[in-house]
Amino acid sequence: MSRIGKKPIIIPNGLNVEINDGKISFKKDKDSFELDTFGRVGISLDNNQLVFSKLGDTAESRAFWGTYRALANNIVVGLTQGFSKTLEINGVGYKASVSGNVLELALGFSHPVKYEIPKGINISVERNLVTIKGSDKQQVGQVAAEIRSFRPPEPYKGKGVKYSDEVIIRKAGKTSKK
Repeated sequence: MSRIGKKPIIIPNGLNVEINDGKISFKKDKDSFELDTFGRVGISLDNNQLVFSKLGDTAESRAFWGTYRALANNIVVGLTQGFSKTLEINGVGYKASVSGNVLELALGFSHPVKYEIPKGINISVERNLVTIKGSDKQQVGQVAAEIRSFRPPEPYKGKGVKYSDEVIIRKAGKTSKK
């Protein structure tokens, strides 16, 4: 039985939630998200709590029950608190800067890498740390992964772009013959 699916989602003040034909609409100020469950789970809203229920007793319906509850919770957390990921840039001459809607990275290539910042994402740079913030958890993670993919960390010196909490296991390198 899903332990995640059983938990109700408490809707904070200032967040409007509407349910229409298996679609849940979340709205706060000018931000809005919509989650379509395609009728795979039962949804009820009472006393500022969003409760999900499974429609059958199959493994698939139990999986949808927990999944849609987690997706809805991520939307509520994103609209109230937001999500952030921090990337760390290590290497001599490696740096980042934001100008307008473009993140410009110097990562040891013969040219600077320019990354267009998607709508709904805020990127700030402080020395060698790049902070990515947004209200959509999936989009924040995707942008962080794309930036990291420009120069993933290498195992010998640790140069490259890595998540701030990522641990790079170092290799010893070559040893000389004597």
